[in-house]
This record gives sequence, structure tokens and C-alpha cells, in this order.
Amino acid sequence: MAMHDEAVTHYIDMIDQTALGHQFLKEEFGVTPRIGWQIDPFGHSAVQAYLLGAEVGFDSFFFGRIDYQDRAKRKKEKSLEVIWQGSKSLGPSAQIFAGAFPENYEPPSGFYFEVNDASPIVQDNMQLFDYNVQDRVNDFVAAALLQANITRTNHIMWTMGTDFKYQYAHTWFRQLDKLIHYVNMDGRVNALYSTPSIYTDAKYATNESWPIKTDDFFPYADRANGYWTGYFTSRPAIKRYVRLMSGYYLAARQLEFFRGRVNSGPNTDSLADALAIAQHHDAVTGTEKQHVANDYSKRLSIGYKEAEELVSSSLACLVESPLLTRCQNPVTKFQQCPLLNISYCPASEVDLVQGKNLVIVVYNSLGWRRNEVIRIPVIEANVRVHDSNGIEIESQLLPQAEKYVDLRNYYVKAYLGQTPPKAPKYWLAFTVSVPPLGFSTYTVSTAKRTGSTRSSVDIYKSSEKSKFDVGQGNLKLTFSMDQEKCTNYVNIRNLVEEQVELSYLYYSGYNGTNQKDPQNSGAYIFRPNGTHPINHEKKVPLTVLHGPVLDEVHQQINPWIYQITRLYKGKEHVEVEFIVGPIPIEDGIGKEVATRISTTMETNNTFYTDSNGRDFIKRIRDYRTDWDLEVNQPAAGNYYPINLGIYTEDNKTEFSVLVDRAIGGSSLQDGQIELMVHRRLLLDDSRGVDEALNETDCVGDDCRGLTVQGKFYYRIDPLGEGAKWRRTFGQEIYSPLLLAFAEKDDKDDWMNSRVLTFSGIDSSYALPDNIAIITLQELDDGTVLLRLAHLYEIEEDKDLSVIATVELKKLLPGRKIKEVKEMSLSANQERTEMEKKRLAWKVEGSSGSKQVSRGGPVDPKELNVELAPMEIRTFILDFDDVSNQLFDAL
Repeated sequence: MAMHDEAVTHYIDMIDQTALGHQFLKEEFGVTPRIGWQIDPFGHSAVQAYLLGAEVGFDSFFFGRIDYQDRAKRKKEKSLEVIWQGSKSLGPSAQIFAGAFPENYEPPSGFYFEVNDASPIVQDNMQLFDYNVQDRVNDFVAAALLQANITRTNHIMWTMGTDFKYQYAHTWFRQLDKLIHYVNMDGRVNALYSTPSIYTDAKYATNESWPIKTDDFFPYADRANGYWTGYFTSRPAIKRYVRLMSGYYLAARQLEFFRGRVNSGPNTDSLADALAIAQHHDAVTGTEKQHVANDYSKRLSIGYKEAEELVSSSLACLVESPLLTRCQNPVTKFQQCPLLNISYCPASEVDLVQGKNLVIVVYNSLGWRRNEVIRIPVIEANVRVHDSNGIEIESQLLPQAEKYVDLRNYYVKAYLGQTPPKAPKYWLAFTVSVPPLGFSTYTVSTAKRTGSTRSSVDIYKSSEKSKFDVGQGNLKLTFSMDQEKCTNYVNIRNLVEEQVELSYLYYSGYNGTNQKDPQNSGAYIFRPNGTHPINHEKKVPLTVLHGPVLDEVHQQINPWIYQITRLYKGKEHVEVEFIVGPIPIEDGIGKEVATRISTTMETNNTFYTDSNGRDFIKRIRDYRTDWDLEVNQPAAGNYYPINLGIYTEDNKTEFSVLVDRAIGGSSLQDGQIELMVHRRLLLDDSRGVDEALNETDCVGDDCRGLTVQGKFYYRIDPLGEGAKWRRTFGQEIYSPLLLAFAEKDDKDDWMNSRVLTFSGIDSSYALPDNIAIITLQELDDGTVLLRLAHLYEIEEDKDLSVIATVELKKLLPGRKIKEVKEMSLSANQERTEMEKKRLAWKVEGSSGSKQVSRGGPVDPKELNVELAPMEIRTFILDFDDVSNQLFDAL
């Protein structure tokens, strides 16, 4: 649907939006595309090559933007066109012919024919003084030979056009017709109107061997100080919104499937469209004007509203009866809380007078049982929580921080146009246990005497020399007041101990206005002009909350940075919530704010970042595998896109950080991981936005720079043991538990009249730990689209980097599967057809093909699906309609 970005997009979004576009092409034109055309994204990912290239059935794909140093070397070596093996797990089985253009996506110099372009037209009237046929033919031939000298084989591609061209197409085609005619009469080169498909087939027919390319094309720079690594973080609030909507869309499609799709009622199509267009390389990237960013957000909001209605009614159907298919008008009314991150949730802020209870249905869209802490704002202190069995469970009240009250008041007014009621005093936190692809029910009611445990609150002044511990399981953090940023991290289960220091800094945005090299820092470009540590406020005391469910440490770092460190009972990672903004600009300097987590590990310049939430790629500071890097920008040139996480290791331990949205990050010193969390800049960087990245919100006359709230998570494991947490918890961040709220009074016997727990899969079954369902969707024709993904790479984990099997009969009980068709990744052709058509390219220096593990065909009787490491398999399922029971109620 869009030419998606490749740095800050999640692989599930890339698949969904590509599938939507391919479905449209199939339905409207009966076309199955075989060429990828990603000419404008700012750098190119390995996941694009193997998943969105080879696995959708493309024979080749072409792109424009690679690093200027890389391009210069490839021209010399005639290696702009390569065979790209983007996945070390899938290797040659998922490779593709990939070509970078010699000079971005432009015609050769002198061949631009828009109405006011300066290039001479072909004047072939011999009566006129400006007759120039031979000159133009000579120019054409010279340009062709110049390109031929950097290209293998005798075929070259000219991209005749660029941004904003063909506004008057007549001039272009008239000149091109003439050029083709006269050049072919001349006979030195042969010119023809072509397509990327014709070009690919011509290249293939030469039987040439091509150089191999592994890993990716990040970061991208178009000149010495022009690193396009700022957009990895630009507009962090939109990046978070896109990620939230993506996880929500996945859950909504599952619930739509369980209920049965109703084309006339609310469905997920509007959200699908909005999410697809939001993947564009000037959308989620943050490289658009403010009014365009507002439009993307508005579309997502409209899509969400309809999906929210669908989710509420689907849950109501499931709660009222598990036997109904195509349930029409459920009675139960559920509410949801999209602004929970700023502590605004009208559904939970109800006055629980005697006899009134709050019912919370918690839905889990993953294929394994989850035990997690949820938090909701409440106004009442004397409350208690019961689980689905009516048993009272441990819960904890945490006082609402003043910082949240201000956020809530300002942003609720900004988003909803109304001042919210008085802020609730507490967060209520408790642990929920939710079955796979299912829900559990919890009730909150008033307690006469003892209910939730109130958190103990300790205040520590910076002048004190005291130490204190947080954490009540295997993991403990010890804070020393005299060292302010430094904590001791100890996990008594795996015997890991490490000094961890969390700090903040900002880079001043470079102002190149009156410089010889006029490159500013802007929406695309990260060009720092100095690094400035942000010192902790000494005056503001530190607040520590202890309780049976979680511990929190609240720190006001400076007037515009607030940080909460959390440890949950039974979990072995640290959650850090940050509230950053408004970034001050009174000094006339734009700022790019980063957080650094430092350890004593010796990591040898090496770290690993994910590719679109999928494979992890090894990065070495100040180094590129494909060329000898000339280092011009030591910070910007070592920044990489992070969608899932970043980790580093030494000979004993590995240190992982996971994120809640796309973000830019690096390891600029050994033992250290840095994440850029927010940017506010005052100058344009001359790459097309023509506007400074200076996000503001206004409530009446109160206009402020954007405040960003977010989370990252870190954990330190013995060497070789970190992947389990990164992969499992990474899925849980992407697919948060979905909360739906309803009220009931004592007369409503919810416990006996409703389904309290439900799982869409067989009650005796859970997906293997290394497998995720990334699509479960009922299509318009009643068939079901199912995508299963193996979460691990080869050699990533000693137990889980193995072939796994999914039993479809247990995954979808109560529905008799009539037929299973394996499809290409974008589901527009059968996999066997795609494999038959695939071109087998020759690779330089390749000695036969390396054996790659892949899952075998699906036996139509057994219906078991095998998945090898990093494999994603896509199926269309056809059901017999005889059974009307959708699932097992637990």
C-alpha cells in the first residue's frame, strides 16, 4: 500500500501493509508482482531483502539510497548489483537479486525533460538554428558508456524521472521517443522503453555470477556530515502510536475471527488501511511536515475507534456464550482506555460504592500463558481484587505521582478537548494470569477493612549517605545516594552482579547556516555539535515505593526529565519509564536527548541491533563490513535503528535493552548502551521536509513543546542466555495485554451467568516457546489467514534455535479444517507456484548450495506445521461449516 520505510518499521507491519497492497493488485488487476521497487527509503534492511523480497516471491528488487562511501567502492568494483542473503538462518533459500542505482533514482545528468528543466530538448527540425540531434545522441551514448563501465553485463537501467516529475508527461515522452529513435539509428547503443521485470530477465539470461551481500545498508549517509540517523527517533510519540496500534490490530483480528467477521458491522479494515499508510518512508519515520503527521495520527485514531468497537463487542460475545457463532447483539458493554499511559481511564476511575464492582477482562493475544502485573488508576483506597475463581488476590496501591497529574490534565485537554475530572490518587497493581489466545476476568470491589496493600513510601535526600535496595525476588538493585546515578545489579539465581549507571545527556543540534559545510541537524539528519551531560537535580529528593507486587524508584532528573525504575515481583528485568519534555529551546539551540546505561563490561567495540524486530545484526564501532569507513561523525555514524532491542556481551555476560517503539541507539563506548529518546530541533536539514522538527501542543494559549513518555527494559544474563528473554519478553512488549472494563452491581450474577476464562486454543495445548502467531484473520470469503513465525535465529539459543512443530488441530479446536494451502508471505500466490517460478541466480565463489533448514510440507491428515529458525509460514485455511463451537471454554 505504501513504499514503507525499512529502518523504523516492525516486520509484522511490513508484512501486513505489503499483503494489503498485493491483495489489492490481485483483486483489481489480477496481477502478482515479481519485482520490488524500494527506491526512496533511507537505507535498506536485511528483513526487506529476505522477507519482503524473496519470501513474497520477488525475483529482484531495486533501491536508491546507499552510503556514499559504499556506492563509490561498488562503482569501482562493479558491485552495485548483488545477490543479497539477508538472513544467516535462511541463507541461500531466501536470497534475492538486488540492485542499487549509480546516483540515486535520477536520470543521467542532462536528461531531465519537465517543462522548465534546463536540459536541451532533442531539436530534430533541420531548418532551425538549434538543430542538435547528433549532439544529443553523443551525450546519450557517453552517459550510457559511463554507466556501462560500472555495471556487469551489457544491460543498464536508466530511471527516467524523479520526485515531482511527469507533471507534464507529454514533454518527457516526446523527448524519449526521439532519443530512442535517433540513438538506435546511430547504432552504438540500443535504447528501449523497459520495465524492471524486463531488465531483471535480461540480466538473468546472461548467466553472470554476482557478488554476495549479507547484513544490511545502515546507517545511510549521502555525504561526510549527512548521516540519516536522526529519523530513527524523530517524532517518538507517533512511533509509539504506530507500535501500539500494530499490536492492537493483531489482537483485534483474532477477536474478529473468534466472533466471526461481519462485513456490515465494525471491522478492522479502517485500522489496517491507516496502519499501512503509516509505514510510509515519510510517516513513521517522522520526516513529514507537522500537518501531515497530524493527518496520519488522525487516520490511526479513526481506525482505532472502529476496531475498539469491534473488540468490545467481540469480547462481549465471548463472555456471554462460547457456543454462539456470528453473535449479533451482546448485552455487555465494555470500555477500553487508550490514554492509560497518562493515567486517564474513566472506566476504572469509578466510585465503587457498596455493591458496585468493576469487572476487568484481560485478553492475551500470544500463544502462551502470561503472568504479568497490570496497573489501573483508581479513586478509592479501600479496594480488593478477586480472580476468575472468586479468590481474593494480592494487590498493591501506589500513590499517583504529581508528574502524572500535570501530564494527564494537559494532554487529556489537548486530545479530548475537555478537562478531566480530578486525578485519581492511586494506581492499583496486581498480577494477572491469562491463558493463550484467551482471557481471564478480575473484579475490583470495595473492601470493608483490609484490601489492597498500600505501598510504603520512603523519601531520600541527596545529601544523605544512605543505601537502599529494591526488588523482592531473584533480582535486586542497590541504590547509593552519594553516587546518584549508580546502582548495583545483582541476580542471585544466575549469580550475575554488575555496576549499572543510568544517565541522560543531550546533543546540541548543529547549526550550519553560515558554515562552509551548511548541514544542519534535522528530521532526517543527526549532526551533533557537542555532547552535554544532564546533571541530576540535587534539591529534589528521591521517592521509593515498596509493596508486595512491585517496587518503584522515582527520580526528578532535572526540571524536564522524570524517571521511574520498576522491579516486579517474580520478574528478572528492570523497567525504566521516562517522561522527557518539553525540551527547552530558550537558548536558541535544538537538542537531541539520549539516555545512557553504562556497565563495567569489556565489549570490544561490538554490539548487536535488531533488523525490524527480527534478526540481530552484529555492529562494530567505526567499522563497515563492505568498505573501509572514513569516520566523520563518531556518534551519528555509529547510530542504528532499533525496533526490538540492542545487546552487547563480554566473555562472561550479555547485557540486553528492549524498547517500546522504534528508536535510534548505539554503543559508543565499551560496556555502554545509548538510546536517543526525544529530539527537538529548530532548523531544517534540507532533505525535503522544509520545516524544523519542533513538535508542540496547545491547550488554549498554553503551547508547549511535546512531552514524550515511554519505557525501556534491561537485563543482564550469563553469556548465551539472553536470547530467551529478548525473544519472549520482546513479543510481550509488542502484544501488551488488552484490558476491557465493565461495571456490575450485586444483582448481576456475573460469576454464574458469564464465561470467566476462555482460550481460543485447546485447553491442553500452548504454542511452543519459540513460535508466535503473527496473523490470525478471517478474510471476506470466510477462509482464514494464519501466519506462524519462529522467533529464534540459528545458534541463538541452545534449546530454542531448533525446528518446532505446531498442531493446527489443537491450535484451532472446534473447527474442522477442510483444506490448508501454504501461501507466499503476502498470501497472493501458493507457495509451490512461487517456488517453481523463482529464478536461481549464480553467486560468485559459491561452491554449491549450503543446506538450509526449512519446515516440511503439511500432511493434510495430521495438520502439523514445522518451522525452522527464523522461518515464517503463511496459510489459508478453509473450514467445514458443520461445527458451530468456536473454541473450548475453560
